[in-house]
Amino acid sequence: MTDSAQTPAMDFADAAAVQEAYLIATAVSDAHPDGFITVDKDGIIDFANRRAARICGVAQDDLRGRPLRTALPFQNPAGQEWWEIADPWRSLHITTGFREASLILPNGHVVLVTGRYLRQPDGSILAVILGLRDAAGRMRAERQMADMITSVAHELRSPIASITGFTGSLLRHWERFSDTEKQVILHTIQHDGGRVMRLITDLLEVSRIDSGNLILAPRPVEVASLLRGQVDRCVARGEPETRFEVSIEEGLAPLFVDADRVEQILTNLLDNALRHGSGRVFIQAQADTIEGAPAVRIVISDEGSGIPPEDRELVFSRHWQGGAKSGAGIGLYLVRGYVQAHGGQIELGDRDGGGAAISVRLPTEPPRHSTASDSGG
Repeated sequence: MTDSAQTPAMDFADAAAVQEAYLIATAVSDAHPDGFITVDKDGIIDFANRRAARICGVAQDDLRGRPLRTALPFQNPAGQEWWEIADPWRSLHITTGFREASLILPNGHVVLVTGRYLRQPDGSILAVILGLRDAAGRMRAERQMADMITSVAHELRSPIASITGFTGSLLRHWERFSDTEKQVILHTIQHDGGRVMRLITDLLEVSRIDSGNLILAPRPVEVASLLRGQVDRCVARGEPETRFEVSIEEGLAPLFVDADRVEQILTNLLDNALRHGSGRVFIQAQADTIEGAPAVRIVISDEGSGIPPEDRELVFSRHWQGGAKSGAGIGLYLVRGYVQAHGGQIELGDRDGGGAAISVRLPTEPPRHSTASDSGG
C-alpha cells in the first residue's frame, strides 16, 4: 500500500480523535460550576457552555454564532457599555485580558466576568476567553454582612450613648450628685462598657472562626460544676431557680475542652433558650461518642414553640435573630464554630413534648488533630 493510499485513513483517524477530544472537553466544560465562552478573532462567539447560558439567562443557541457585542451587551454599574471600555480588538498588544468585573445584562442578570486574550505573534487577537460567575451568591453574602454590621451598630449605639451621656453628666454636674447616685451611674457605665467589650470580643471570635485561626487551650473540665455554674449565673441575673431542670448522668468523664469557649457555648445556648423559648429550661448531660471516640452529650431545651424545620440552618448563620429586637445575631454562629473547633457535633431538633432542643457533643479525650479550628462556619 502506498503512502498516498494511507493518508485518507490517517486523516479520518485524526478527525475522529479531534472530535472525541472536543466532546470530552465540552462535557467537562458543561459540568463545571463556572460559565465559559470563547470568541473567535472576528468577535463571534463560537462556544458557550451550559452554565454560561444559565448565568446570562439566555439559551445556548442564542449565544453561539452571534457577535459578542450583541449577544452579551454588558454594562458596568455606571451604565457604560462594557465593550466600549474593554474592547479586546482595540486594546494594546500587551493587554492580556481584564480582571473580574461586575457587569449587568439588559435582562437584569448581574454577572462576574473575567477576560483572557489569546494573541497571534503579531499581537492581533486570536481568541477571547470569558469566565462567568453568577453574582447572586456574592450579593447575598454582602447583604448578610451589611445586615450584621447594621445589627452590631444598633447594639453598640445604646451602651455607647449611655456611657457618653452619664460621663457627660458627671463631668458637668459632679457636685450635684450624691455619693449613692454617683455609685449607681458608675455601675451603669461599667455594665454598658462590659456590653461593648463582649460584643467586640464576639466579633473578633467570628473573624477567627471564619479565617480558621481559632486556637484552643483544652484541659479537663468537670461537666457537673460547669452546668451548675451556668444555672447559678442565670439565677444571679434574676431568673427563678425553679425555671431550670438539670439532669446529669453519674460518673461522666471530664470534658477535654477549652474551658472559656465551652462556657461561652453554654452561656449562648441558655440565653437563646431563655430569650426565644418559654416555660422551663431543661439541661441534660450523658455519656456519648463522636465517631467512636468517647464524648459527653449536652442537651439544652425549652418548652417554647420550637423552631420550624426550614429555619434550622438559618439559626446558625451570622445574622439570625429569630424575631428578637435586640442582639447582633451571632451567638449561635459562635456556638457552632466553637463546637466544630473542638471536633464536636451540634444538632437542632424538637424536645419531646414541645419546644426546641439543641444537642452538643464534646470530646472527653485529647484530640488527634491540631487545636486550630477547621472553621466550619
